[in-house]
Amino acid sequence: SLSVVVPATDRPPTLERCRQAIEAARCPEDEVLVVDAPAELTASGARNLGARRATGDVVVFVDADVEVKPDALERIRAHFAVPAATGVFGSYDDEPEARTTVSAFRNLLHHHVHQASPGRAETFWTGLGAVRRDALLAVGGFDEARYPHPSIEDIDLGARLTAAGHRIELDPAIQGRHLKVWTLRSMLWTDLARRGVPWVVLQLRNRRTSGALNCGWRYRVSALAVVAVVVALLLAQPAPVAAAAAILLGATR
Repeated sequence: SLSVVVPATDRPPTLERCRQAIEAARCPEDEVLVVDAPAELTASGARNLGARRATGDVVVFVDADVEVKPDALERIRAHFAVPAATGVFGSYDDEPEARTTVSAFRNLLHHHVHQASPGRAETFWTGLGAVRRDALLAVGGFDEARYPHPSIEDIDLGARLTAAGHRIELDPAIQGRHLKVWTLRSMLWTDLARRGVPWVVLQLRNRRTSGALNCGWRYRVSALAVVAVVVALLLAQPAPVAAAAAILLGATR
């Protein structure tokens, strides 16, 4: 049985669409827990609270700005027919709600990264991901103290689950539509401060590097190229700017 947990303490305007999509996809025996109080509860805290109250064998996490596909929950259920499976997560679809340039780019980039990385994973994703409730509680759930804001709490959970010997899969066929509108500022802040830097810190803390998802060589080259472009611009060196920009375009084409 599945328990779907939606953290929504900030009462986002997309919540009703998220709920309606879950209702259309779930079986009668599945339960849905929308954690919308107390207001001061973090996303990690809301997910932990939902997981503790859940009665299903498997906890499915869905972000409040994601509209799951009609077959998403059945695809998740099929994964757990295999006893060895502990967790599975999916992907955004290729039709994001917001069609502004930044929103389309950011959401389609996420889609591309997940579509290109199917199979065994060493991380996790709470946008649309599921884990056995007993395994989740055994590793302590999400780290509320370390991640008081939405960050890489799902990646950290995946690292702890895999370190405990559990198996996590990425199935790109499990999909949902992202309803979030991105701005250039929110994209840069999220990717650098809320996810990029904490992910590097996590790898240093665990004393191991990861090639998972957007930590692969192509994305590392892209990140270095961006730094090189900025430094060359500050030094007013047009040739290095052009060279670094060409490398960035080649790595992300």
